[in-house]
Amino acid sequence: MTHALNGYVQVGHGPRKVLAMNGWFGSADDWQPLVPALDTDAFTYVFFDYRGYGRSRERDGAFTFEEAAQDALALVDHLGWDTFSLIGHSMGGVAIQRVLLTARDRIERMAGVCAVPACGSRMDETRLAMFRAAVGDVDKRAAIIAFSTGNRLAPRFTQHLARESQRVSRADAFAGYLPHWAASDFSAEVTGNETSVKLFIGEHDPTLTADVMSRTWLAWYPRASVETIANAGHYPMYEAPVALATALENWLKAA
Repeated sequence: MTHALNGYVQVGHGPRKVLAMNGWFGSADDWQPLVPALDTDAFTYVFFDYRGYGRSRERDGAFTFEEAAQDALALVDHLGWDTFSLIGHSMGGVAIQRVLLTARDRIERMAGVCAVPACGSRMDETRLAMFRAAVGDVDKRAAIIAFSTGNRLAPRFTQHLARESQRVSRADAFAGYLPHWAASDFSAEVTGNETSVKLFIGEHDPTLTADVMSRTWLAWYPRASVETIANAGHYPMYEAPVALATALENWLKAA
C-alpha cells in the first residue's frame, strides 16, 4: 500500500537538503519570510505540514509526533533524499527529535528555533488548561502569542497570527498535538545523542530561555550549542527573518 503524502512547500534546488517542521500555531507558510534570504543554489528546503494543518489539513490521523515522523520520512523518501538536516520551531522541536529517533543515520544536523525539548514544555495544570482553552478561543491564542513574544509587539500582529492559526489548522489536530509537546517526556531516548544540534532562541522569549536550553537540550546532546536572535521573541521567523535565515545558513554551511 502506498503511503499518502503530507502537503509541503519546496524552495530551492541545491544539493543540501533541509526539512523544516513548524510550531503549534503555524504551518509550512511560517517559513516564507525567510525565503528571500535563503541560498537556494546551495540548499533545497522542504517546509512540511502536519496532518490537520495547512496543505495536509484534510488528512486525518492520530495527531502524534511519532506519526508526524513517519509522514516526514515518507515525504523525504518520495523526494529521493538520502540524508538531510532538520529545523523545528517550537513544538517542531519535539517533531524533529522524533524524526531523528526514527532515522538517526540519515540526519546530518538539527536546528531548533525556540524549540521545545524532549521533556516537553513541563507546563503545570493551570497553564495547560489555558492552552487547552485556546483551541476554541482566538483571543486566548492571541494572548499566548503576545506573552511568548514578550508583550512588545503590535496587537494587530498577534491577533493576525492567532486568526491565521485558527484558519490553517483543524481544531481536532490543534488539540491533538498539545499533550504530546506539552506533557510527554522522551528525554531518556535522546540522552547522549551525538547529532550536531544548534538551538536558536529569541532574546525576548520568556519561556524557552538559555537557562532552559542548558538544562535540557545541552544536557542531553553533547554537540549542542545555543545562539540568541536579537529583537525576537518566540517567532523569530516573523520578527527577525533575515537574521534568522542568515544564522541558520551560517551554521548549516559549517558542516
